[in-house]
Amino acid sequence: MNRREFLASSAAQAAMPRGRPNILYIHSHDTGRYIEPYGHAVPAPNLRRFAEGGVLFRRAFSAAPTCSPSRAALLTGQSAHASGMVGLAHRGFRLTDPKQHLASFLQSHGYLTALCNVQHEADQKSIPSLGYAGILPRRNNSGPETARAAVEFLNRKPSQPFFLACGFNETHREFPVAGPKEDPRYTLPPATLPDVPAVRQDMANFKAAARVLDDSMGAIFEGLARNGLEENTLVICTTDHGIAFPGMKCSLTDHGIGVMLMLRGPGGFQGGKVSDAMVSHLDLFPTVCEALDLPAPAWLTGRSMLPLLQGRRDEIRDDLFAEVSYHAAYEPKRAVRTQRWKYIRNFDQRSTPNLPNCDDGLSKSHWLDQGWRTQAVPREQLYDLVFDPNETHNLAGDPGQAAALGQMRGCLDAWMRSTSDPLLQGSVPAPAGARVNDPGGLSPREPPSVLP
Repeated sequence: MNRREFLASSAAQAAMPRGRPNILYIHSHDTGRYIEPYGHAVPAPNLRRFAEGGVLFRRAFSAAPTCSPSRAALLTGQSAHASGMVGLAHRGFRLTDPKQHLASFLQSHGYLTALCNVQHEADQKSIPSLGYAGILPRRNNSGPETARAAVEFLNRKPSQPFFLACGFNETHREFPVAGPKEDPRYTLPPATLPDVPAVRQDMANFKAAARVLDDSMGAIFEGLARNGLEENTLVICTTDHGIAFPGMKCSLTDHGIGVMLMLRGPGGFQGGKVSDAMVSHLDLFPTVCEALDLPAPAWLTGRSMLPLLQGRRDEIRDDLFAEVSYHAAYEPKRAVRTQRWKYIRNFDQRSTPNLPNCDDGLSKSHWLDQGWRTQAVPREQLYDLVFDPNETHNLAGDPGQAAALGQMRGCLDAWMRSTSDPLLQGSVPAPAGARVNDPGGLSPREPPSVLP
């Protein structure tokens, strides 16, 4: 659908029900929780103000620490492997049923659906299959241009409930070079990385990207308010997974699956609340269904977060799960997290890091210079999240934790069986034509193999 047809569609559907709130799904690449509202020294004043008017979840997690599987899980409400998205959409992986996408679901219930910039659940030619009625025109993919296109859409004040998915490339690598506001001399790297000049510069560059992200998202929040749409729009603000630093993105520790998640809008998503309940991206689709009073599809596996906001529950889940099959290269692994424990199982035969699954950058180069390529990767990992929140002391071989290890193994096995995880049958196959890197390589930029 071209722009003229899209605008005509908006006018033609003006008679659709208007009682339900609009939904703005606004999301970034690779931000984790490394922004100001979560206490990090990464200035994000617009996101801070947004959080102070909504609900911030301190312990929110993605279902996968890689781009397409994470987004597919959030937007279909099921695990990445259950949705079929076990790799990256731009590398030839795809959803089994695009009609299970949230955009398609909302379109079937009278919503005007629009996409602005980033999505990662389909290749470009297949975007209409996800349920988007139109794609907002942009001159480029920058944060400011994405914000301009989204605000132009809001300025038209659609006459029916809308679902606007607005995605930003920021804070994906490559980062812009840090400016005066992000002096690397006064920058603290993430706790898992050494405090050395190269890593400080890398983190300062990340902060520069976060500044662009915050400015751009802030422009959209302002556009909602100026057009009188703020009070009747449920805003879901999140990211896909952890930041693109070694041991974070594509890792099943909390550094890889921990995400920012802030919601604001009618129905209890207001007031500057902060929740410590453990929630998953899988819980967003059921939450939308309950908030809109729409029947939840049978394929959903998450749980609505409304009981947390309404004071009916302190927690909605005892555990959550995450997975990796493919990123740039094949790296099959699964994890379960409870309030106390994290258990990770590596199904690969490799005993050293899968380096193509870490984006290139200054921090990666520093680790490589220090011998990262030969570091051992254990088959099983067990972490006590109370005494070891950074997940650095593996207890899987500790006889004193045999009971905890056995319980977590059983929990993961049961989930894999209940979701028909293809790993139970052996290696997870990639679709024909998929582009996959050699796990023994160094970089995702190396030429991939095209599978027959």
